[in-house]
Amino acid sequence: MRSPRRCSRNGCPRQAVATLTYVYNESTAVVGPLAAFAEPHTYDLCEPHARSLTAPRGWDVVRHEGEFEPPPPTTDDLVALAEAVREAARPVAPRPPEDDQTANSTPQTGRRGHLRVIPPNH
Repeated sequence: MRSPRRCSRNGCPRQAVATLTYVYNESTAVVGPLAAFAEPHTYDLCEPHARSLTAPRGWDVVRHEGEFEPPPPTTDDLVALAEAVREAARPVAPRPPEDDQTANSTPQTGRRGHLRVIPPNH
């Protein structure tokens, strides 16, 4: 499940409710409702930062005048949560019995990247 998007301002822990986009060729900063997806070159802002944003001298700010509301949970989040619960409740498959050759051999360790698989003690 995805965590809620946070404000892009450094050190701000609040949930984002607005998206800031710069239109450079028109020297305009646009603050509107939170975009459906985080996109490059846009900034997510909490309500206090969205309301108090100022632009450089010579730039205009176009600001959404309605209420900034947190986005509702998406069906993607709900589906991901349901799948995680199903996966956790799924029974563990029994291990196949070991034949005599495997039981007498020395256990091997596997290595993948920075992780190492260590077999359980029998």
